[in-house]
Amino acid sequence: ALDSGKIALTDTVTCSEAAAGFGGSQIWLKPGEEMTVDDLLKAVAVQSANDATVCLAEYVAGSEEAFVQLMNQKAAELGMENTHFACCAGLDNEGHYSTARDIALMSRALLRYPKITDYTTIWMDTLRNGATSLVNTNRLVRFYQGATGLKTGTTGKAGVCISASAERDGLRLIAVVLGSASGKERFQAASALLDYGFASCALAAVYPDA
Repeated sequence: ALDSGKIALTDTVTCSEAAAGFGGSQIWLKPGEEMTVDDLLKAVAVQSANDATVCLAEYVAGSEEAFVQLMNQKAAELGMENTHFACCAGLDNEGHYSTARDIALMSRALLRYPKITDYTTIWMDTLRNGATSLVNTNRLVRFYQGATGLKTGTTGKAGVCISASAERDGLRLIAVVLGSASGKERFQAASALLDYGFASCALAAVYPDA
């Protein structure tokens, strides 16, 4: 939507009753409160703010339900064969499921937009002119060399999860960990996967025969 010019980072979005009351991780938006697309994206990427997620979904598609339809269309386009979205914020819902492979495909597609890492690499920031503090739920952003994101997630049914991305010497890797018992286990597993990738793989330029 940003690339097509349908929306802009400077656009102001008004929080709806539905977004304000969505629950889960949030930045406590109030119905009628206004926030820019830029700040809402920051809240989603850094704080996993569900209220900000629903605000953006409604702004792009008119309603959360319509946005979820767009999510499923995009999932099909990306070849995410074992995914079905029922909620834009990723909370436990009937018929809402995915796999590590599909989340890796989704993460790779997201990373094709270079702007996203401006948000996913933030460790600490603020909103509302400094009144609201943000601390990234992804500790790897601060403690793992080359980390570029990407997103954590925790629900009762899915467990403690992460799609972790990192780049070193031009080699970009994604590690997806689902169903961990704790945040510590999640980050250790993701770090181990990324360590294995960086130790085992190297970036090479391959040219066809002349």
